[in-house]
Amino acid sequence: MDANPPLGVVLHAIGGLASAVFYLPYRKVKHWAWESYWLAGGIFSWIIAPWVIASLAVPDLLNVLRHAPLKSAFWSYFFGALWGVGGLSFGLTVRYLGLALGTSMALGYCAAFGTLLPPIFSGQITEVIRTTSGMIVMAGVAVCMFGIAISGLAGISKERELPETEKKAAIKEFSFVKGVWVATFCGIMSACMSYGFAAGKPIAALAVSHGASELWKNLPVLIIVLAGGFTTNFIWCLALNIRHRTAGDYFKLNQAAPHENPGLRAEGVPLLPNYFFCAIAGTTWYLQFFFYGMGTSKMGRFDFSSWTLHMASIIIFGTLVGLYLSEWKGVSRRTRWLMKLGLVVLVGSTVVIGYGNYLAKVNTPSAGATQSEPGGG
Repeated sequence: MDANPPLGVVLHAIGGLASAVFYLPYRKVKHWAWESYWLAGGIFSWIIAPWVIASLAVPDLLNVLRHAPLKSAFWSYFFGALWGVGGLSFGLTVRYLGLALGTSMALGYCAAFGTLLPPIFSGQITEVIRTTSGMIVMAGVAVCMFGIAISGLAGISKERELPETEKKAAIKEFSFVKGVWVATFCGIMSACMSYGFAAGKPIAALAVSHGASELWKNLPVLIIVLAGGFTTNFIWCLALNIRHRTAGDYFKLNQAAPHENPGLRAEGVPLLPNYFFCAIAGTTWYLQFFFYGMGTSKMGRFDFSSWTLHMASIIIFGTLVGLYLSEWKGVSRRTRWLMKLGLVVLVGSTVVIGYGNYLAKVNTPSAGATQSEPGGG
C-alpha cells in the first residue's frame, strides 16, 4: 500500500469541511417539510453520487460488485442501515441544537465508538499498543476526545448564556433536552459507518485486483454501505410523509394559506430550486465520505484512526460554520475561549495522529524482513 499519512490527514480535512457545510443549502428550501428535503437530498447522497463517481473511477465496477464476498457485502449493508438511523437523527440534532453544539455532542460519541471498537474486535489493538507509533496514534485519539469534550463544554456554556430569543433566531426549533437525547443516539449509531468500511475491506481489495487505484478502492464499498443507509432513511422519511401528510411536497407548486389565517394568499413553491438545493446538499454530503475513503487508503497500518480524523475535522469546520452563522454571537469571553481552545486541541490531535501513522510507515519492515518497529514488543 502506498501510504502517505500527511496526505491522508488533508483528505480527511476536506471531507470534514464537506460534512460541516452540506446542511447549508437545505436552508434555501422553501415550503417543504424536513422529511421531504432530507429524502430528496438523500437520493443524491446515497444513490446517485456514489454510483456516478464510482463508475467513473473504478474499472469493471459491476463485476466487482457482482463478485463481492457475500459476507462482506452483507455486513457492509447491515452496518450501513444502522448508520442510516444515526444519519437521519443527525439532521434532527442540527435541527434542535444547531451546528456547533449538535455536531460536538453527536460526534463525541461517534468518534469513541467508531475509532476504538473496530481494532478491538479485529484483534489489531494488540499490535497498536505494542508499538511506539501505535501508542502515539492512540494518544492522538485521546487528545481528540479531550478536544471534543472541550468543544462540548463550550457549546453547553453558549446554550446557557444566550437568551431564548437569540437561540430561536439562530436555531428556529431549538430544544436542548430533545437535542441531547437525539445527539446521544445519533453518535452511537453513526459510528456504524466505520464498521461498514471495516467489513468492506475484502471488496476494496477485489476492486484493486480489477484495476482500481488504491486511492479509489473504497468507492464500491461506499455504494453498498450507503445503500443500507438509503434503506432506513427512505422508510423513515416516507413514514413521516404519510404521517404528516407531506408527500405532496415533491410535486406541489403552491403553498396553501395556513388554517389560522385563511385570509393570506397562497404562496408559490419554488419546485425546481428546491430540488436544486437538495441536489447540492446531497452531493456535498456524499463528498465527505468520498474524501474519507481516499484518506483512509493513505493512512497505512493504523487506518482505524481515520475515523477520529474525520470526526475532528467535522467538529473543527462545524464550529467555524457556526461562527459564520452567528451561533456564537453574544456569548461571554470565557465561552469563546473554550471554543477556541477546543479548536486548537482538535487541530493538535490531527497532527499527533498523522505523526503516529507517519512513524508507522517509516518503521514498517520491508517485504521479507523480520525486525519489529522500535518500541514494539
